[in-house]
Amino acid sequence: MMRKKRRYSVDTGDQPASTNKTKKNRSTGRQSKQDVPETNESVFGRFLREAGVTVKNGGSSNEIAVDQLVFQKRIQKQLQKSPSYPGVIQEFISGLESYVENPDRFRNCLLPCVPQLPDGDCSSVSSFQESLLRMLLGIEMLQTLITNILLEKLPEFMLDGPVNGGLSIPRMIINQLKWLDRVVDTKELAAKLMELVSVAPVEVQCDIITSLPEILEDSQHNDIARELNSLLQENTQLTVPILDALSSFNLSSSLLAEVRSAVMATLAAVQLEDLPVVVKFILHSVSASDANEVVCNLRKKLELEQCVLPPVLQASQSRMKSKGGSTPAAGSSQDSIVLILDCIKSAVRFQKSISEAWLKAVESVDEVEDHKIIDLLVLFILHSTNSNQSRRGAERVLKAKVRNGLIQEPLLQKTFRDNAQVLRGYFPSILALGQSLVRSPDPSAVSFGGHMYRHAFAAFDTYCHQEVVGSLVTHVCSGVGGEVDTALELLCGLVTENPSEMALYAVFVKGILDYMDNLSPQQIRRLFHLLSKLAFGQQQQGSHIQDDMHIVIRKQLSSTVPKYKRIGIIGAVMIVGSMGALRPKVEESQNGSLSQETSRQVTALLDLVKSSSESSPEAAALYYDELANLISDSTLDPQVQEMIGKRVLDDFQEDFIVDVGPEIKSSFTFPVCVMYDLDEEGSQGRIAINLLPLLDIHFQHKGEQHNLNQKAPKRGSPLCLSPFFRLLRLCEEKLHQGDLEEIDGLLGCPLILTDMEVVEKIESLSKTEREFLCTLLFHTINWFREVINAFCRLKETEMKMKVMTRLQNITYLQSLLERALAGTPGYVPPVCNFDGESAEGIVLSASAPVNKAKKGSGKKRKAAGKNSSENSFQSEEATEADETQQEQPEKEKEKETRPGVSLVSYKQFFRELDLEVLSVLQCGLLSRSVLDSELQIKVQEEVLLGPAELVFLLEDLLRKVEFSLTAAPAKRAPFLKGRADKSLGFSHLQQKSPKDIASCCVQLMPALCSHLENCHNHFQALLSENNGVVDGPVTDVQEHQLMSASYQLLLHILITIFRWSGFSQPGQRSLLKKALGVLAGRLKECSAELSLEQLVKHSFEYLLNFRSTMPSLGTALCFTQLLSNVSEKGGSSAAYREKITSLAQRFLSQEWVTASGERERGNKFNEALHTLLSIYLENVDDVLKAVEELAGNGIAELITASKDASSSSWPTLSRQTFLVFYKVLMAELEKAVRKIPAVKISDSTEAQSEKLLTWNLAVRDFHILVNLVKVFDSRPVLNVCLKYGRLFLESFLKLGMPLLDYSFKGHKEDVQSLLKTFQLSTRQLHHMCGHSKLHQDTSLTNHVPALKKSLEQFLYRVKAMLTLNNCQEAFWMGNLKNRNLKGEEILSQREEGDEDGDDDADEEVQQSPAQEHSDDEAQESDSEESRTIHKRDDEDEITDDSE
Repeated sequence: MMRKKRRYSVDTGDQPASTNKTKKNRSTGRQSKQDVPETNESVFGRFLREAGVTVKNGGSSNEIAVDQLVFQKRIQKQLQKSPSYPGVIQEFISGLESYVENPDRFRNCLLPCVPQLPDGDCSSVSSFQESLLRMLLGIEMLQTLITNILLEKLPEFMLDGPVNGGLSIPRMIINQLKWLDRVVDTKELAAKLMELVSVAPVEVQCDIITSLPEILEDSQHNDIARELNSLLQENTQLTVPILDALSSFNLSSSLLAEVRSAVMATLAAVQLEDLPVVVKFILHSVSASDANEVVCNLRKKLELEQCVLPPVLQASQSRMKSKGGSTPAAGSSQDSIVLILDCIKSAVRFQKSISEAWLKAVESVDEVEDHKIIDLLVLFILHSTNSNQSRRGAERVLKAKVRNGLIQEPLLQKTFRDNAQVLRGYFPSILALGQSLVRSPDPSAVSFGGHMYRHAFAAFDTYCHQEVVGSLVTHVCSGVGGEVDTALELLCGLVTENPSEMALYAVFVKGILDYMDNLSPQQIRRLFHLLSKLAFGQQQQGSHIQDDMHIVIRKQLSSTVPKYKRIGIIGAVMIVGSMGALRPKVEESQNGSLSQETSRQVTALLDLVKSSSESSPEAAALYYDELANLISDSTLDPQVQEMIGKRVLDDFQEDFIVDVGPEIKSSFTFPVCVMYDLDEEGSQGRIAINLLPLLDIHFQHKGEQHNLNQKAPKRGSPLCLSPFFRLLRLCEEKLHQGDLEEIDGLLGCPLILTDMEVVEKIESLSKTEREFLCTLLFHTINWFREVINAFCRLKETEMKMKVMTRLQNITYLQSLLERALAGTPGYVPPVCNFDGESAEGIVLSASAPVNKAKKGSGKKRKAAGKNSSENSFQSEEATEADETQQEQPEKEKEKETRPGVSLVSYKQFFRELDLEVLSVLQCGLLSRSVLDSELQIKVQEEVLLGPAELVFLLEDLLRKVEFSLTAAPAKRAPFLKGRADKSLGFSHLQQKSPKDIASCCVQLMPALCSHLENCHNHFQALLSENNGVVDGPVTDVQEHQLMSASYQLLLHILITIFRWSGFSQPGQRSLLKKALGVLAGRLKECSAELSLEQLVKHSFEYLLNFRSTMPSLGTALCFTQLLSNVSEKGGSSAAYREKITSLAQRFLSQEWVTASGERERGNKFNEALHTLLSIYLENVDDVLKAVEELAGNGIAELITASKDASSSSWPTLSRQTFLVFYKVLMAELEKAVRKIPAVKISDSTEAQSEKLLTWNLAVRDFHILVNLVKVFDSRPVLNVCLKYGRLFLESFLKLGMPLLDYSFKGHKEDVQSLLKTFQLSTRQLHHMCGHSKLHQDTSLTNHVPALKKSLEQFLYRVKAMLTLNNCQEAFWMGNLKNRNLKGEEILSQREEGDEDGDDDADEEVQQSPAQEHSDDEAQESDSEESRTIHKRDDEDEITDDSE
């Protein structure tokens, strides 16, 4: 403030008066008087001189010889003692007016006085003194008059700029009025100031408004605030000064709220540079009670998106700036946003209610479109400040929003694009949130965390780049599967997008090589891919790590440990891919080809890998597989491609191909014969795959391996047959643009095997011969699988027919293999997926003992199909049905009686089928005409996809979609790895994204629907032939099993597709509509313009047509789940609940029998029944009524039925399935009562009555279910009753008892009835506790302490309820004797009761509740207080005492 400024000036008052210029008076226009010595001194001048002030002329400051307080007292005394008082006051004021008419004098009077020492010299160290006018304002009798003079003088200087020295006269005038000890007439002063505000220019208005809190007293604050509020709505230019003033006013809460709402209303019209002040005022004027509402409104009004220029304008401004233009707008907008966020940060740091309100405001947004940039920025602020533990809340809210798809990547991208400068200050929080999201088990959160890393790298500086890369490297080294995959994918993306920046941190990334023990093969591929791209890419920005990479690769390749050799092979092939990649043409002279040196290095590295892997067939096979993946996924230089292709073709022919001669003479383990020839007999130059002889040589060397380790065959191992052929096929595809004419002879060529009738004599063979036969079958099946992979894309009918025949060969050979494995206990199959750990331990633990084939295979199925009970059930049916399915009618009856081992647990020993193989599902009946060589007539050949082949393909498709589209939670790797890697056998599938696989599945959906309709038609025809009975004489059991398995597999595949979490993302909405369009289009032609809801409706109607032909309960469950999943996609799934409920009830009311006529049973049936019953009760309108119907009617019918019979109204309810029904009923009842709304004081009488009625129904259902224990008293039933009985009791105490507190007076009879029914149930629970302890069954007694505690709490809660309603005299206590389930007293305790029963009873009544509660543990084995409530007015009572 001006009055506080010290001025130290030298007296210049002795200068001649003629040096001062004359000026016109601003108000009258008359000439001012000349500064000449006055002969007649005025009252004003005399009083000042006598009081100690010397006024100066010109540029000199006035001097004061005394302290200002002394001066004020002297003036006041002179005025009061003057003979002409009070008229002298007017004379004094007139003298002042005439004196200040001169502008220079007026300015001097506004400036501080200079202290004067007695000798007349000025000292610069004297104390500060006020200005002359301010000292006079301190005299109350003069204050009003001088104030008027000042305010009248102010308009004269309004339009002038700053005078000499940069001083503003209007501001100096206003400063005189600040912080006066007392304002004589505050109201008048306020009115005059507001008048000036109405006419003054903006600068003066701002000065006056900002000074108001320092001028006026508190009594005027409310009135002035109202005027300023009105002014604010009229003139937004004054926003900042008005809000500054209002912030300093002492306002009432109501007026403050009114002002704040007015300010909020003008928020949209406020200038950007004023916005921080507005936000600060709003947040700092908030009380805890209205914080939520204010912050929510502020969030809606703040449109930071409009504060930033569009990208196009930003680009144009940056071009102008580079040309020399100035662009203040962009910088100022960022500065304003920084200031706004600082205001929010300050508010949340110091006010807990504000931080909680911001969290709630962001959390309450439930639409994607409603989320704004400010939401993300506020979450970053809350995380960075961590005031009031807001960091955890911000992290929780962000995760929830991302998980639910409400905050998505486009909003994050926009935030970083428009506010990079702002976000830089919150980089630590962004990094921490990214880390937390990437570690989340939720896939959408992991993806969002990855986007945060990517945008942070792109938007920030070098320091942030280093932190981002370091954090990603930490993720990779953590060993958590999902975390590692995401981090590696991000690093690969950063290397691709920013190679030069990432080259600086190549050493960081190289450090991951020390942690490769925790990485899967797919992760190792990605790691070497990004490292080789950095080191050996086109620009070779990271060439400084090339030597390190070569050293690591050579070290790994030379290792004798298979694991490290595998890593070396994978790394070397990745380096070959980067070094030998096709370069785009840069200059005409280069032609884009590899240099001679690079070509030499690629060749040398390939030779090194080949020579290092020749000693081990597994290593060689891995080399072929990795090279095949490289050729499939990368675009290599033509020189490298041609060199590899030529080598592969020559080596394959040399190692595995032989000519078919008249006879093959040699001594092998089994007689040799040429089998599975699909080519014509007379064709010239026939070839065959030399499998059995190579396998025989391999077995001979295997037996001598401990003596002749170095002499193992380097080439031609049968283990390399399938990988080598895959490499050959891919090389041919690349070289000939997909044409396989050069090698199409391998599709139909035969194999040198043995007669498979030897499988029938498996028991008579030696162990070595049995293992040889099993290995031969594995290699044959894997060869056919690779052949199908190769030729499934061909369009010619002849080729398609051969592929279909090879499928039939596979299914037949698998049936033989099942029987061979059953006769070969402890057999370890040959490895076929070479990039994983050895599976010996896993196989031994999973393989079944041959003598107990069925039991063992069942265990394996359970282990393999743990993710899906339906899947394992399907596989069980399919493999049993697959045992006999080929053209051997005489032997099939014998085969069916022999046990076989399920191949489900051996799936990792079969070569992976490519996704393209599933296109065979789209093939119908294939036929061709061939010429008979003898009769010269055409013969028609037909091939159709049979049930066994269909099951084979569907099982593979289900495994693929479950692996790719089912989100598995990220879990840390266990310390001891005891189980196989679930990704084993999906190496090729992992190369594709879930979106690609979902798109492929949607393309297959028409074929899947066709097969679904075929299954439906098959069972419909079967039912019509058998007069509506499944197990009729026409039924073929084997065909029924296969078709049933196909039906269930098809439904399960559709469930998995529609459960894919990716459909919830906005980018996949079109794919979801396409999938639903396939289903809807099967019913009737659909136009492309149908909405999602309409598509769901038509799809639901289409699927509903299949409901009449469900062959098993498992299939019915899949069908119900599919309908439920499809209905959820439409947004209004409630509309379909009634149909789903009706359908589930229909399936539960149906008797399920197998094709052989037996009733369905077993664990799988019970699991399906449990899930289906749960679906029924979850979707039914009135759960309590449904539970009563099932428990009261269905189970009552079961009790009266014969031993093996079932309930007439619910045929699935039998004595074998009673436990399933009982458990579901208890669980759903407990879940239903937890959903009953809690009572509120504001509830009406009708609402309370309705809730009381609901609790009455629930307690009645509970009583029925608890009493069933008297009939069904098995241990599992008791266990369920004890567990859910306690949960029900706890829910009643928490939600039911408060309702009784309020309802007791108005509904005495209803409350009494409810408690009476409930006491009967609690008595039965008490008897069950006694029964549990009597039998000392730990599985039951574990529930007893917690249940006893809840029973005791119930006792005292009833007493509290009666006391609350002034009926405490109706309560008394006694002993409840321990009894068993039949109500008989437990003998061991009767004797103790006879001795001191009466004393105990008296003690119990007199014992205080606190003592009883503390003795809870002690009385567990003895007795429990009973409840007795006497209604003396009604002469009715409820008792629960000893019987």
